[in-house]
Amino acid sequence: MYQLINGKEVAEKIKLQVKEEIKSLGKDVTLAVVIVGDNSASKVYVNNKKKACKLIGIQSLEYRLPENTSEDELLSLIDRLNNYNYVDGILVQLPLPRHINTDMVIERINPEKDVDGFTAINTGKLWLGQYDIAPCTAIGVIELLDYYNIDIAGKHCVIVGRSNIVGKPVAALMLERNSTVTVCHSKTQNLYYITRTADILITAVGKPKFITRDMVKDGAVVIDVGINRDENGKLCGDVDFENVKDKTTAITPVPGGCGPMTVAMLVKNTLEAAKSQMIDSTK
Repeated sequence: MYQLINGKEVAEKIKLQVKEEIKSLGKDVTLAVVIVGDNSASKVYVNNKKKACKLIGIQSLEYRLPENTSEDELLSLIDRLNNYNYVDGILVQLPLPRHINTDMVIERINPEKDVDGFTAINTGKLWLGQYDIAPCTAIGVIELLDYYNIDIAGKHCVIVGRSNIVGKPVAALMLERNSTVTVCHSKTQNLYYITRTADILITAVGKPKFITRDMVKDGAVVIDVGINRDENGKLCGDVDFENVKDKTTAITPVPGGCGPMTVAMLVKNTLEAAKSQMIDSTK
């Protein structure tokens, strides 16, 4: 019988812990969220983040900019937010419009306020095992595995997807925990044979029900980071959940698995950013 990994439950416990720590911090914690354009998915994510911040006690500042906002205008806003002492964290919602250089925007964020963990400095710290903040979805995967006491050390972890947001940071985190890691992507040959060797299979490719039953090893742990719509418009993951679940020892559902963890880790990262800047201000 497989174990259903309940991301909602774990996320609520993390948010409660963050809420209690903020109460004892002795200062207001503020997150600035910047959204450019009218991407409907981005609006949903931002609203979920705002609700979580309100419930936890984090002040949320929202900057909604039109689609035709220039790169210079966006960079100027980030500069101002970097200089506001009361702003502890800055999040620029991705994707950005095509005329804006995403890498340049991310690098403009003060690494101490980079609650997404995407800047080159924070990425480097992650790979060196010296991080305070890691990308929200990636560290959320580790939190789920830890909560359910799933052994990582010595296990073969196969990650399908190599994005800077999920695939690469998850690989760094799993390596740090002494897992043997294989990262697969669109150019990987014989994917079927590789995924079948995974003790822990993590998918983040954005293709509905891409991982089928015959691609999963008996007794594997399956973490599905994908959020897609199936042919009926229903939310689903990268994994064919109904046909795969009874072949696993543990599996995340979609929705209700990794999704809630991303928001929970965002508020935790915001708290960590605030604490780090408090320490720096006393030096």
